[in-house]
Amino acid sequence: MTDWRALAASKQERFEAPHGALDERALVRLGNTAYAAALALLMDGSREAIAWFRRAAESWAASWELAEAGAWGRPVGILKASLLAGADADTDAYARRTLALEPDRASSPIARYAAVLALLASGRFDEARPVASSLCGSTGFPHDVGDALDALAAGDAARANVAIASVVTSFETRSEYLEDVPVADTALVLHVLGERRGLAVELPRSPVLPGE
Repeated sequence: MTDWRALAASKQERFEAPHGALDERALVRLGNTAYAAALALLMDGSREAIAWFRRAAESWAASWELAEAGAWGRPVGILKASLLAGADADTDAYARRTLALEPDRASSPIARYAAVLALLASGRFDEARPVASSLCGSTGFPHDVGDALDALAAGDAARANVAIASVVTSFETRSEYLEDVPVADTALVLHVLGERRGLAVELPRSPVLPGE
């Protein structure tokens, strides 16, 4: 059984250790570490997780400022962390910044993923639907994540629940996790988006989710 409190403490200690000049990559690593701490704290049932999700979003946002065009993984992480923090004002600002770059028009699935997250977080469900649909079956993009996003945009709770359960299973069966923290964070974000959509979405019991 994972000692979530000890795992969180090790990530917090690494985040707070003295650092030299923080370039783009160093800021990404800091964001990863803060996000890992937040997930471990969430699994431990600590409300301290909220502050660490915000630290992750802030670190990734700072790295995005320095990144070249096309670093679409940054806004994906920023929006996920902000949504999990419940930071509505910050999420709105991050969503606006993301959409201003027109990721919905990009060929990259990760760019369109960022667009869908931003649109759903902003309540722009009709606009999110065609972008989410474009991810379904997209090469290199998880089909169940695409299905879940499409279902959320369409307001289809039943289909969203099936897809989210599949996402959880994929996390249960994988061998690698961000910062070695075994948590189905994508499923958690989809659940938050479903609640913001007003849908009856549920998370299954799982060792990679809180409450197990």
